Amino acid sequence: MPHLALSQLALTVPVGGDLSLRRSAFKGSNLNFQDKSWAPVITLDMKANNSRLRNRHVICMSVQKASASKVAVSPLGLEDASEPPLNLHKPKEPYTATIVSVERLVGPKAPGETCHIVIDHDGNVPYWEGQSYGVIPPGENPKKPGAPHNVRLYSIASTRYGDFFDGKTASLCVRRAVYYDPETGKEDPSKNGICSNFLCNSKPGDKIQVTGPSGKIMLLPEKDPNATHIMIATGTGVAPYRGYLRRMFMESVPSYKFGGLAWLFLGVANTDSLLYDDEFTKYLKDYPDNFRYDIALSREQKNKKGGKMYVQDKIEEYSDEIFKLLDNGAHIYFCGLKGMMPGIQDTLKRVAEERGESWEQKLSQLKKNKQWHVEVY
Repeated sequence: MPHLALSQLALTVPVGGDLSLRRSAFKGSNLNFQDKSWAPVITLDMKANNSRLRNRHVICMSVQKASASKVAVSPLGLEDASEPPLNLHKPKEPYTATIVSVERLVGPKAPGETCHIVIDHDGNVPYWEGQSYGVIPPGENPKKPGAPHNVRLYSIASTRYGDFFDGKTASLCVRRAVYYDPETGKEDPSKNGICSNFLCNSKPGDKIQVTGPSGKIMLLPEKDPNATHIMIATGTGVAPYRGYLRRMFMESVPSYKFGGLAWLFLGVANTDSLLYDDEFTKYLKDYPDNFRYDIALSREQKNKKGGKMYVQDKIEEYSDEIFKLLDNGAHIYFCGLKGMMPGIQDTLKRVAEERGESWEQKLSQLKKNKQWHVEVY
C-alpha cells in the first residue's frame, strides 16, 4: 500500500461527522466519572449506522496491519480522570447498550466456541483497562420468579477507546458455555450458560443490559512507563491483556509512552484455540525489545516430563528470569479459570524453595508491594 494512502487512512481514525462534537464533550482537565454531565450527548442510531461502523472497523484494522505506526485516539479527555470509573450503572439501573458485532475468534479444531463481541455504549459506560462489565441476560431468573437474571461479569478486552479508538465501544471475549450429558454425550441446551449463549448468539443492533464498570485489582499501573508486566492467562482470561497491549503498542496516547517489557503467557488447548494471536504476533514483530509472547498448547505440546504442556509449565521453564524480574519490581497478573491457580502456585512455591526462598514470604511481599494481581472466575 502506498505511503500516502497510509497517511490518509491514519487521518480517518476514528471517522464520523460527530468527531468534533465528541472532542468538545470530553474537554476539561478535571474529568469526574461520577458526574455524567461530561458524557457525549450524541445518540447513535445503530440501524442506520451499522454499516458505517463496520466500514470504520475495516479502516482501523487496515491501518494496524499495514503499518507499525500507532493509531491516534480520541477523545483524549478519557486520560484526564485521576481515579477509575466505578459502578456508574448498577444492576437495578443498567445501561442499555447495543451490539455492534459478534465474531468467532477460534478455528474449527478448537474445543468450544469463543467470540469477540463489540458493544456500543455511546460513551456512557467509560472504563479503564483491566476493568469488567456486568451483563444482565434477558429473561426471568428461574430461582426468583418475576426477577431478572443475576449479573454476569466479563473482563473487558479493549482499551478505554474501544476497537474504533473513539471511546464509544467496549469489547468482550466470551466462551460459549455448553453442557453435554455425560451419559448420552449429547448437548443439553437447558443447562447451557444463559449469558454466554445470549452474547454469542447476539446480532448487530441487539440491545444489551450493562452494569459497571467494576474492579480495581487488574488496573494497569502506569506511573512507571518502563515497568515490566508479566501476564499469565488461560483462555478468555487473555481479555484484559489485549486491552493492556493495545494501549502499549497500538494506540498513540500522549500521556502514556510504554518503554518497558510486557511478557504474555497464554495457555489454550491447541493452535486453533489461540485468541488474538494475529495482534500479539504483530507486536512481537514490531516491538521485539518490549514484548515477549509464550504459548502453552495442552493438546499439542509436551512439558519436560512428557506430560501435557500447561501455562504453569511455561512459567517453570522461565522461572529464574521471572523471579529476577519480580525481585526488580515487575508486576505479575493472573486471569482465567480459578482452576489455573493451584498448579501455578505449586510451581512458584517449588521454584522458590529450589532457590532457597520462602514462597509464603515472597508472596506476602509481592502483595504488599502491589505487584500481585489476580482475577479468576
